[in-house]
Amino acid sequence: MEREKELAKWINVLRRTARAAMQAQWTGGDEDAAAFSTQQYNNVLARLTALDPTLGEVFEPLAPESSLSVVAMACRQLAAYYEDEVGRSPGWAKAYGAAFDTDSFKTFWQRCAGDIEDLGEYIRESVDTWAREHRHETTEKTGHSNEPQGE
Repeated sequence: MEREKELAKWINVLRRTARAAMQAQWTGGDEDAAAFSTQQYNNVLARLTALDPTLGEVFEPLAPESSLSVVAMACRQLAAYYEDEVGRSPGWAKAYGAAFDTDSFKTFWQRCAGDIEDLGEYIRESVDTWAREHRHETTEKTGHSNEPQGE
């Protein structure tokens, strides 16, 4: 397989692994998900290092006990390293086979997809804090916690 096509395929795996790792963490992923994601990152890194030996000077394999958020961060950073060669993540439009007829929407999506993705990440990262604050406010107002009670 020619290098550019193979590189694009591995970067796609990294992007999807990052997204899956974040979703697994957000939904309470278990140790199996973290271990699998870590191994997947390490496998892709090994193959990319074979294609580009200087990569090993900057990126290192992850420890087996790495968390899902660390795996997601590592995948995104490694994919970003190749962004100049393979381009930005195509976003959901390509992933779901959506076709857009208007050039204006395509231009908008190309310019803003990264910002929209960053907004989604911010929301995912902030949900716990917002929920904690909401529970605290509810407790102060009513004197009762919204926390589930143990049996």
